[in-house]
Amino acid sequence: MNNLTTDIGYISLNKYGEELCGDHVEITGHGDGSAVIVLADGLGSGVKANILSTLTAKILSTMVANRLPVEDCVHTVAATLPICKVREIAYSTFSIISITDNREAEIIQYDNPQVILLRGGRNFDYPQEQEEIGGKLIYKARIALEEGDLFVVLSDGAIHAGVGITLNFGWQREDIIHFLEGSYDAGCSARAVSTLLAGRCNDLYGGHPRDDTTVCTLKIRRRSPVNLMIGPPVERADEAEMLAGFFGRRGRYIVCGGTTAKIAAAWLGKRVEVGAPVYVDPDIPPTARIEGVDLVTEGVVTISRVLEYAKDCLGANSRYEEWRKNTDGASLIARMLFEEATDVNFYIGRAANPAHQNPGLPINLNIKLRLVAELAEALRKMGKKVEEIEY
Repeated sequence: MNNLTTDIGYISLNKYGEELCGDHVEITGHGDGSAVIVLADGLGSGVKANILSTLTAKILSTMVANRLPVEDCVHTVAATLPICKVREIAYSTFSIISITDNREAEIIQYDNPQVILLRGGRNFDYPQEQEEIGGKLIYKARIALEEGDLFVVLSDGAIHAGVGITLNFGWQREDIIHFLEGSYDAGCSARAVSTLLAGRCNDLYGGHPRDDTTVCTLKIRRRSPVNLMIGPPVERADEAEMLAGFFGRRGRYIVCGGTTAKIAAAWLGKRVEVGAPVYVDPDIPPTARIEGVDLVTEGVVTISRVLEYAKDCLGANSRYEEWRKNTDGASLIARMLFEEATDVNFYIGRAANPAHQNPGLPINLNIKLRLVAELAEALRKMGKKVEEIEY
């Protein structure tokens, strides 16, 4: 296996007035170099479309992950989906990308906009084959992966954006490619690309999408570990083991909490440099500096804000610009964990902080552990490989 990984991020816009999205993204087996990503677009919108797309995506992702023939997958979907009494048809269009060993991508598409591939920031026209299966024209392609490859998977709401509002014929695939090339940033995460493109679609719709719109981006990138330590261990005797494990890891280092910063600095033979407190955000304590550590922040309050950002990132991602641009401790952690990291290693000290024993403070050990556990789970949902080590 090479040192590459697949960064995956998607955003969906519901058709205006609908509570449920008629598109569905299913990700199976993400990790250890392989993954199956399915974007299904159900017929129509609302509840029926949601059911159609969800069934389609789950069936296809499971079957493809188990290496079953495409023919069997298509026939199973056709036989399983309920029939629309009005239109007397039952189908959901779909796009499938199957990643193997982070070396090869197999693309299978039916009636969705053709998957876009940017290589080196420019559109790459990959060769495709056509095959008729059960009366459906299926497009297939196999592509050897390169670091930096960016796959953008769309539902047809994207190419319909702006029809009759801001554009006569919608936002054509060529226009989307031009937009992606013009806004390309090699440092952007898959989630950031999806957010940017979905935001542009929403603008073209005038903020009232006339169709469910989904953008799912896959980025092939080199593994980038980030290590975060919060809290001292319960037993003083375990400090050396915890610090040796933490600083023995490859990657970048984040230290959270005053006591944690002191023991980390002592281990490195350095000083904690505080300087004059600078409150970039009035609700987030200032950062500090330790030579050899990438970021030093306060603990529970800062991590609580990072968790807020993580939950929003997995949803509407409406606070993206906030943490993407700000320089407070929580925003800096968010950028490192959400944008830079592919692997996140948490070193969690379970010792109670004496500063938190004041009954007037709504902070205790259980809250800290819960915050870190929820943040770890959110990062896993983002596709990160997460390890939690407690002392």
